[in-house]
Amino acid sequence: MHTNSRWDESNFDRVTIVDQIMTERRAKRGFLSTPVPTETVADILNAARFAPSSSNTQPWRCYVLKGSARERITTRAVENFRAGPEKLAPEYPFFPQPLPDPFISRFNLFRGQLGDAVGVPRSDRYGRLKDVERQFRFFGAPVGMIFTMDRKLEWASFICYGCFLQNLMLAARARGLDTCAQQIWSLQHHLLREELGFPESDMVIAGMSLGWADDSLPENNMMNHKLAIEDFVEFVG
Repeated sequence: MHTNSRWDESNFDRVTIVDQIMTERRAKRGFLSTPVPTETVADILNAARFAPSSSNTQPWRCYVLKGSARERITTRAVENFRAGPEKLAPEYPFFPQPLPDPFISRFNLFRGQLGDAVGVPRSDRYGRLKDVERQFRFFGAPVGMIFTMDRKLEWASFICYGCFLQNLMLAARARGLDTCAQQIWSLQHHLLREELGFPESDMVIAGMSLGWADDSLPENNMMNHKLAIEDFVEFVG
């Protein structure tokens, strides 16, 4: 039977691969010290740059931290945090205060699961502070990334940035690597601006850990609850 459709058996293989990469991607919170070649990081970013953006504005800028630069910045970031967590404010709000339902319920469920996995209950303030320090060490990952954006842009550019970050995380997973996107690095914007030399006109959007996950850690084996499509989709027409 003749058909003009471009769909053939090879497309089924592509769908399977792409779907598998999307569904198996997880935020990892502990990494092996195995180095990641700079060429591999460049390949990942080269693929991610094809993310869609509004009118092709491409608002992303990325700083890749490795070796001594990574060590210096993470050490300073931990020192900053220890000197006074309350002094650190992000460049944009992470959540409204208070966070309304049903989002607060999902938030609390996740934080409870993560606390159980790392052995730090919500009541253990000191343990929670130590756990935050791990974030400022990129969870031990050999590569850290910092992402900035011109603050003259509007909130819609965050949508474009999300597409870019997702592209990056999927490209990493396709190569057997793992990631953790980290909004928390926005708290360190003064330090990062000083260390990396970007202007005040640029804001810190997020950081990201990149490497091979240490899957012996309980926190790297969490299964997060995801909504079924009937919980968030309406088919109209």
